[in-house]
Amino acid sequence: MKFWHTKRGHVTFLLVMDVLSVLLVETIAFFVTDTAPFGREILLWMGANVALAVLFLFLAQGYAVVFSLTTLFDALKILLAVALQAALNIVFAAVTGQRVVSVSTVLVFGIFLMNFAVYSRFCKRLNETIGVFFRRGFKGKKRVMIVGGGETGLLIVKEQCTSKRASFRPVCILDDDKNKLGKHILNVKIVGDIASAPQMAKKYNVDEIFFAIPSASRRRQKEIINILKDCKKPVKILPGIFELTDGKVTVSKFRDVEITDLLGREQVQVDLNQILGYIEDKTVLVTGGGGSIGSELCRQIATHHPKRLIILDIYENNAYNIEQELKRKYHESLNLLTLVASVRDIGKMRDVFEKYRPQIVFHAAAHKHVPLMETSPNEAVKNNVFGTLNVARLADEFAVETFVQISTDKAVNPTNVMGCTKRICEMIIQTIGKHSKHTKFVAVRFGNVLGSNGSVIPLFKQQIAEGGPVTVTDKNIIRYFMTIPEAVSLVIQAGAYAKGGQIFVLDMGEPVKIYDLARHLIQLSGYEPDVDIPIICTGLRPGEKLYEERLMAEEGLQKTENGLINIAKPIDLDENKLWHTLDKLYAEAYAETDEMKKYLAELVPTYTYEAEEEVIQPDFSIAGKAGKAESPEKENYRPGETLPSPGKVRA
Repeated sequence: MKFWHTKRGHVTFLLVMDVLSVLLVETIAFFVTDTAPFGREILLWMGANVALAVLFLFLAQGYAVVFSLTTLFDALKILLAVALQAALNIVFAAVTGQRVVSVSTVLVFGIFLMNFAVYSRFCKRLNETIGVFFRRGFKGKKRVMIVGGGETGLLIVKEQCTSKRASFRPVCILDDDKNKLGKHILNVKIVGDIASAPQMAKKYNVDEIFFAIPSASRRRQKEIINILKDCKKPVKILPGIFELTDGKVTVSKFRDVEITDLLGREQVQVDLNQILGYIEDKTVLVTGGGGSIGSELCRQIATHHPKRLIILDIYENNAYNIEQELKRKYHESLNLLTLVASVRDIGKMRDVFEKYRPQIVFHAAAHKHVPLMETSPNEAVKNNVFGTLNVARLADEFAVETFVQISTDKAVNPTNVMGCTKRICEMIIQTIGKHSKHTKFVAVRFGNVLGSNGSVIPLFKQQIAEGGPVTVTDKNIIRYFMTIPEAVSLVIQAGAYAKGGQIFVLDMGEPVKIYDLARHLIQLSGYEPDVDIPIICTGLRPGEKLYEERLMAEEGLQKTENGLINIAKPIDLDENKLWHTLDKLYAEAYAETDEMKKYLAELVPTYTYEAEEEVIQPDFSIAGKAGKAESPEKENYRPGETLPSPGKVRA
């Protein structure tokens, strides 16, 4: 039986059906016109008609149709093929003086053959349609409202009719085309326009809503979802029109509506020629390559044919996961190397640069969580500031072509340790870049990314799944959001614009109130905010701001070829003060003292802190207090290497 489900089986079935249909139709035609076949000439005519029918249907691609996806266009081609055959028969009848076959017989033959040929190819879809009116077993299935009365809506309704496993029942369809209003798609009525969704959801007692308009623009998609969330029912969406390319639109491809669907941004366009120009056939190092941003950098860089891609991360699980993902996708076509190392370990990092000679560096390794860095400030300084300094100095020393620092909008007028360290990283990049003879140093500054590890969206989803409450720090707090793939594609293109010492600022779109975001997520999950799921404001956390800025007062924006990438005009820095203060910051950070914050404030004036009183602990060590000068971690340097004084921070 499997043979009939193969391509060869389909063709065999159609050939047999066509031959039998022609013979049967010829017999019917003779019977209807009361002209019984007689003689050798009639038999030859019947045989020739069989051959002609197969030939014309083959030329009309009648044997290449997919039963479940036949369309009106397929039917028109088949009708045209049969019409041409009938025309030839009429000419034959006229030339022979209707001695062999009459014109009336030919006309009856053509009409009946059209019906038989079309039905043999549409029988599967016709049977499915007929089944709509007789199918039972709706009890216990979800009542679904479909938004979109086009081809996608048709396919979803059809799945309900044909799949024995379908767990839903379409009860109504919405569409903005007024000509469709009141009509039916496979016995499911189009009851109104999309704006009427809240009323129709209530009227038809729907359990779930399917958004089935994959061709909708991002802006229109946002408008429709904002209407659907007022239905207070779970909403599922088909991500994009690409889902239709194989004709296999199924309920399994629908997903929950995400906040990204509400951003209203069109897909970011990047100049692939520019990217290929500086990444193709180059050795690319991504520090922090296992993190949210770093792993996406690796994914996108891999598509641009690097000579070698080096993933470097201190967290081996993250590094392993992205390594395995890329190996599964690219196999041997991608020269991939994964290293477990810390950017704080200057000896190890020097070995990496000496051995592998990277030409492009994307520096994404950093501690990024604001509240955690408030309680572990020295770790933020060691990793973010001096980890960046290590990698940047090595990039300059080993003549890396382009160095791209991943920054954040929290580096603008920072009030917390994490933002402060990222601003200092920008200062380091600009200063080294100013004097580098070989390397173009740039930083790329952007806001929150959706879906990153530890971001607010997964937290909200977890809280909703647990029944609430959903916690927001302040009702008025706002943030800029962008998806990780969008941000990373712009980061990579910004690298193509690098000339040295620039800070690129990404256009993050419209700011979003976190409180509104929480309400939207609750509504799209089918609940009512503050009724089913409460929202609690917990107060701003230490170092947290109500809103993030993209620029400091002294900075201005300069446009690039890509409207979503801007350049912040550089601020003049006192380089001597920078290096001198970094010396002190280095010593205090590794000595684990709170005095370190004083030097953060010297470098970044917007940062303020409350000095903690020193608590003197009894010293039970044999050697006693080692003192600040001996505090740097020895594992940061290779065996036998002399520990540098803080002054070694200086370029």
